[in-house]
Amino acid sequence: MQRIEEIYWLRAYGCLAVFSFHLLDHFNQRLDNLATDLARIPTVLGTPIFIFISIFLFSMRYGRDIPPGFLGSRVKHVLVPYLVYGLAYSAAEFLRLRAEGAEDGLFETLREYLIYAGWHGYFLIIAAQFYAFYWLYGRLDLARWLPATSWLAIGSLVSMAWWGYWQWRSTLPPGYLHWIAPLGWLYLFFLALVLVRHYHDRPESRPTWLVALARPRWLLALVGLVLLLSLPGWLEYSSKEMWVVPLFLLFTLWVMGRLRGRPAPLLVRRLNEYSFGIYLAHPMFFNLVDVLDPGQRLPPGLYLLALVVVGLAGSIAWNRAANRLEWGGLLFGKRLRVA
Repeated sequence: MQRIEEIYWLRAYGCLAVFSFHLLDHFNQRLDNLATDLARIPTVLGTPIFIFISIFLFSMRYGRDIPPGFLGSRVKHVLVPYLVYGLAYSAAEFLRLRAEGAEDGLFETLREYLIYAGWHGYFLIIAAQFYAFYWLYGRLDLARWLPATSWLAIGSLVSMAWWGYWQWRSTLPPGYLHWIAPLGWLYLFFLALVLVRHYHDRPESRPTWLVALARPRWLLALVGLVLLLSLPGWLEYSSKEMWVVPLFLLFTLWVMGRLRGRPAPLLVRRLNEYSFGIYLAHPMFFNLVDVLDPGQRLPPGLYLLALVVVGLAGSIAWNRAANRLEWGGLLFGKRLRVA
């Protein structure tokens, strides 16, 4: 398959967005103000980017000719790290709660993490569901009933309605069960299919609506509106918000055209190599910084720098070491091979 340079850029951005989102969570323990809230806006696209990239690449590579063993291989590489890291993070949380005198038992903590997906690895369950959906979509020729263009509009409305419903509800399911439901991410699946279908079109033959929405004026207008609504504190910042759906659509349509054919530099390719490992391991190294600075003696600037350096360097070193073992990539996150 040809190199798709814009995917390298997107994956690197998604990696840094997820990393920065959790970085700000930690940093907010020391400093929480409007500036840190506004800094979250570009980070909310991280999780959607990874789902979009997976479906885009599958569709570009296989189309409807999905090879044997596709589903088992892909699902295995997300569910095994989900169990491994879920056990590790839940055990650490159990020990932390015990040290604070909480009464939560080990079983309750394991249930919260592994069954209710109550940790940042919830993304892996979403990914596994969409791998299965892609497999069914191709094998059963679901495009006859779920055409990508029409369902991009329908899926976007469904996803916005889903997140709006849970923002309105005062009670939530345990863990992140409402986050892993595929309804909230449906728009990403059909966006990927639409962009693959028109990827090789000449500019003059692309659908008018696709060209129009890819113009930066719409993205800038939406970002301006998001900033305006942020000033009085009317918005929440996560990838599970209604306003993120149109933001991601406009951003992706613009960036896929803007970066097409632009070679990704070495740093971007290296981030791609370790993106999965960084995603899985970085909170572990953020917590290490907190352990090494128990009295919060570091000033905010140095604390932020420590989180960045230890979080990135530690995650990359951990992933490099793990992938030297025979089963390390499967257990702790496979390192991508990027030319």
